[in-house]
Amino acid sequence: MTKLSFAAHPFLLGFDQFERLVERTAKTGGDGYPPYNIEQSSPDSFRITLAVAGFAEPDLAISLEDRQLVIRGQQGDDAQERVFLHRGIAARAFQRSFLLAEGVEVAAAVLENGLLHIDLRRAVPEPVVRSIPITGTKGGKR
Repeated sequence: MTKLSFAAHPFLLGFDQFERLVERTAKTGGDGYPPYNIEQSSPDSFRITLAVAGFAEPDLAISLEDRQLVIRGQQGDDAQERVFLHRGIAARAFQRSFLLAEGVEVAAAVLENGLLHIDLRRAVPEPVVRSIPITGTKGGKR
């Protein structure tokens, strides 16, 4: 059976990368930890909020790797000094990834009250119109 691809449509030239991005995001399932929200704060800005209770700034790392926003968390091991009768607050390491569209930039990251806020801004490109010169050949030969 032939796989039909929307990127194979003759009017969608150069969109084969988009299909690979869709496949890539489908593979980055997730276990749901840490929970997060994504909200649109204006037409061109977004905020990702992760619930990272118990994590301090040094325990968290945010990086941008080939248009993929990666948030990692790993707490220091101080649990050996403490005796828990019940441990309901997850303290496990995590990695959460978000694929960013071209032109989306990280504006800021703030940790407050156990929530990590990452503000994103979409740069609105100026519309570009340019003329393409047509070069002719002599005698119809190239």
